[in-house]
Amino acid sequence: MPHPVSPPSGLPTVVSKEAPPPPSQEDVAAFLNTIFTAQTSSASIDACYGLCEVLLNSVGSAGLTQYGVLAEVKKAAADKKSGLRRESSQNLLGAIFERFPPRESLSEVVLLVQDASTVACALDALSDKGSVVREAAQYGLDALFANLSAEALVVGLLPVLTQYLEKKTGKWQGTVGAYQLLQKMADKSQMVVGITKEEAAEKDVLREAMGAKLAALIPIVEGGMHDLKTEVEKQAVKTMNSLTALLSNDDVAPRIPLLVDTMQHPSPQTLQKAIHALSMTTFVAIVTSPVLALLTPFLERSLNTPTTPQEVLRQTVVIVENLTKLVHDPIEARTFLPKLTPGVKAVCDRASLPEVREIAERALATMEKAMGNDKDIIARTTADDVAKILDEEVKKHNAFLLQFEIYQLARTYIGEMVATDVNYRFVQRISAKIAPYLKNLLPLADAYQQVADAIQQHYVEEDERRYGVPEKEDDGEVEIVNADFSLAYGGMLLLSHTNLRLLKGHRYGLCGRNGAGKSTLMKAIAGGKLEGFPPQDVLRTYYVEHNQGEDADISILEFVAKDPEIGPQGNDHISKVLLEFGFTDGPEGRQSQAVGSLSGGWKMKLALARAMLKGADVLLLDEPTNHLDVANIAWLENYLKTHPDITSLIVSHDSGFLDNVTTDIYHYEPNKKLACYKGNLAAFVQLRPEAKSYYTLSASNVQFKFPPPGILTGIKSQTRAIIRMSNVSFTYPKAPKPSLQDVSCSLSLSSRVAIIGPNGAGKSTLIKLLTGETIPTVGKVEKHPNLRIGYIKQHALEHVEMHLEKTPNQYLQWRYQHGDDREVHMKQTRALSDQDREQMDKFIDLKDGKPAKQIESLVGRQKYKKTFQYEVKWRATLPKYNTMISRETLLELGFDKLVQEFDDHEASREGLGYRELQPSVISKHFEDLGLDPDIANHNEIGSLSGGQKVKVVIAGAMWNNPHLLVLDEPTNFLDRDSLGGLAVAIREFKGGVILISHNEEFVGALCSEQWHVDNGRVAQRGTAAVDLARFEDSRPGSGVTSTAVSTAANSVVSSAVNSGVEDNGELKFKARKKKKMTKKELKEREVRRRLRHIEWLNSPKGTPHPPDTDDEE
Repeated sequence: MPHPVSPPSGLPTVVSKEAPPPPSQEDVAAFLNTIFTAQTSSASIDACYGLCEVLLNSVGSAGLTQYGVLAEVKKAAADKKSGLRRESSQNLLGAIFERFPPRESLSEVVLLVQDASTVACALDALSDKGSVVREAAQYGLDALFANLSAEALVVGLLPVLTQYLEKKTGKWQGTVGAYQLLQKMADKSQMVVGITKEEAAEKDVLREAMGAKLAALIPIVEGGMHDLKTEVEKQAVKTMNSLTALLSNDDVAPRIPLLVDTMQHPSPQTLQKAIHALSMTTFVAIVTSPVLALLTPFLERSLNTPTTPQEVLRQTVVIVENLTKLVHDPIEARTFLPKLTPGVKAVCDRASLPEVREIAERALATMEKAMGNDKDIIARTTADDVAKILDEEVKKHNAFLLQFEIYQLARTYIGEMVATDVNYRFVQRISAKIAPYLKNLLPLADAYQQVADAIQQHYVEEDERRYGVPEKEDDGEVEIVNADFSLAYGGMLLLSHTNLRLLKGHRYGLCGRNGAGKSTLMKAIAGGKLEGFPPQDVLRTYYVEHNQGEDADISILEFVAKDPEIGPQGNDHISKVLLEFGFTDGPEGRQSQAVGSLSGGWKMKLALARAMLKGADVLLLDEPTNHLDVANIAWLENYLKTHPDITSLIVSHDSGFLDNVTTDIYHYEPNKKLACYKGNLAAFVQLRPEAKSYYTLSASNVQFKFPPPGILTGIKSQTRAIIRMSNVSFTYPKAPKPSLQDVSCSLSLSSRVAIIGPNGAGKSTLIKLLTGETIPTVGKVEKHPNLRIGYIKQHALEHVEMHLEKTPNQYLQWRYQHGDDREVHMKQTRALSDQDREQMDKFIDLKDGKPAKQIESLVGRQKYKKTFQYEVKWRATLPKYNTMISRETLLELGFDKLVQEFDDHEASREGLGYRELQPSVISKHFEDLGLDPDIANHNEIGSLSGGQKVKVVIAGAMWNNPHLLVLDEPTNFLDRDSLGGLAVAIREFKGGVILISHNEEFVGALCSEQWHVDNGRVAQRGTAAVDLARFEDSRPGSGVTSTAVSTAANSVVSSAVNSGVEDNGELKFKARKKKKMTKKELKEREVRRRLRHIEWLNSPKGTPHPPDTDDEE
């Protein structure tokens, strides 16, 4: 496009009419002479600043080339004979770098584009033998770096540095300096807390723009990692670590040290190790250009190496497929995936294993889909596009161009900066990136600003056309919160300069993966630590959390009235409000019960009642449905929806609850921002399909793997009872009626039992009785002597809350360091009472002709007929006088706890016989249960999220290979992905499972039998967990629902509970003798098993496979 003719260049062009006349060539020469001949550094520096001021006040940066200033600088810098001239040249260059860019933006074009060798001149000077020269050169480089904007660093300085490093002609000190500048750029882009919104925007632009250049930078820096000069190698490694921090991807971040080490020490072995580590990574975050830039070279090398083993090829194509599924930008896919396509095609054609070829074909199809059609692609804006619009606007404003040659360079430079802002949607910064550069080129008043504003408006409209118009704030709605803040926890930045806006009466769901910082945000708001959030005296905010257990012994009414904010309202008003929440009044009512006797669901109701009494404006609900049954969840939904004056911020993994309650969804975005989406969870998933994991259970990205249970002596069948309760009743202290009454039930290795019932019915009490946490008031609980139980409590974090200063790895080492489970000894049933101590002091006469003695301890156990006998160590006697006494005798003498403690020790020792208590083995165990080994080894438990803590608890319970897994509300605190992984692990587990859960989806997928608990009674429904048909005199399954009333008393017909097989109160484990079967019997059995297998194949997913036993009829 033709431009207005610029004036002929003789003397430098005057910048503006107000500027003083330009200096003569002689004036500039005099300054230069003073600079290069001054006897002291200070005199030289003063002359440097004087020359800069003269030029800036008259002709500006144009004088640097037209007066030959930069040429003199380079000439003096190359003077090998005079150290004074070399020092003076760097002083002048430093003064130019320091004074020109901040006062005249157009000087960046002169210094970085028109004469880019000025930066190379300063880098070369870093190798000078004179320390003053090196210091002056470093000062100049630092000054230039500090004065450039984020866009200028990427568009101007970065190409100069890459060009310098690619030439490899400079001294090693200059190479180190260039790598240090690259490292500073990457470090400057890192998000931190405590900066302004403008500074955060600068960092965001720099991070996005540098991330896009990462594909070109990584090979350059990787080359330096192999340099023969140690200093270059060390600095290149540091720079690579900083560059890889540009990846805002939590999936890849833990693997970065290994990937950098692989770059530094390339070999087939290190590459295979890196591929294996990546194959063990669960990719869930969106994959962007920086991630692909880092991983593509590794994958390409693995695919194209002829000697790559088939297993590594399989892992590689799986990684390619998983990564590709998460690439949402077809342009990024088209940039990197074509490099991998030939390698994946080669695997399709030449891999020896059919499985690998099949995976490669699937990956290839996924890659083609990711690269998309042309109609799906939003085209990137280029520098040429911007330059055309710039030319049109300049012509439209009839602007007369000064310095036409500089404009030709500046239009490209400006175009690249504006294109960066447009492509990464920082369109509000465009005007500021144009006006300062045009100021000295368009002499008409305000013409430069008008051109800049017009271009910005053009791209704002273009952005709205591409991505839609931003939603305007709701008119007529009452805004109660509008806070801009950043959030960090420990050394981890969770949210960076994001906005939280709450409207009165709205119910906001807070969604994000485990560890994103949902509970941290809620606690920061509740603690008044969130920047910009109104204080309590302005907006009353109440945090309803899932753990409440203080003042367990006082009554509910006293507990609520004890609060200084509630007490003045009077007991009558408090009682009335509690009654609205279901807490009945009167001496026999719930208000008179102790707080400690409440179930989790009632505790949640109590917390809500306290919030209402405090007059809360905002409710912060952290997993409110965790301990609520279906009826109470419906009540809570209705309560929230019928109180339009209350605003709620809700964290929940219950997708149905969020669907029914929420009006808006706040989602944790990958760029550490909060984004608000109108509508409930279903509407959010329509906009963001990748969030559908909130609705699915089995299609999980997280895989749990439980260890197999060990062998139980005498148990040859999966359906044989291993634990039994007989006629058990239990009453809490001071409670008016029993929590459980006359309960009889049993479990086997094939049990999949769900305990169902309303809040407070006694479900958790039943579990505690089974596991030995609580002693029954009436009746007895018997179990196999070697039975190992993995127990996860309702308030699961009780397991680890005493070890918050330990890492998960250290916690597991502490728990099992003595060869058995130390937490077992903390059970109520293991603590010695005064009565037990008196028992230990009794003298025992075995009537063997020897004097009576006191038992000191049990030291051994061996099989004896159908039971066991124990080696007893007597007090004040030598071990050679130890005696073997049968189990029955010890129980008759009253040493139940002593026998049980030794049985637990032996059972645990047997389970731990398969385990090595080493950090590496423990790390693998945590990895099998969905917790990253890096977190397990290095992060303290106190810094983990609720979901991660639950994984620690599960890992602790599963370490000694339990036979029976007892889960009280296992779905609490776990996100949807982890929930699906847990469901699959339970389904595949070879031992028994009994669980309490209000999550109908979870229970329905896993449990074939249900125990309904209500009013202290237990009714068993569904397929019996214990195969009653194995007893010859039992009824074949009746259609009538059995109840505690009908099964408590001994009936004429034998059952699993009261059959003669296990009389005398002890479980007998005598294996039935095998009888040789005839050919006809074998054929009939084969037919039965085949039909049973076909029936199982047609059953709902998750149904346990029916066992094939040797004692079928």
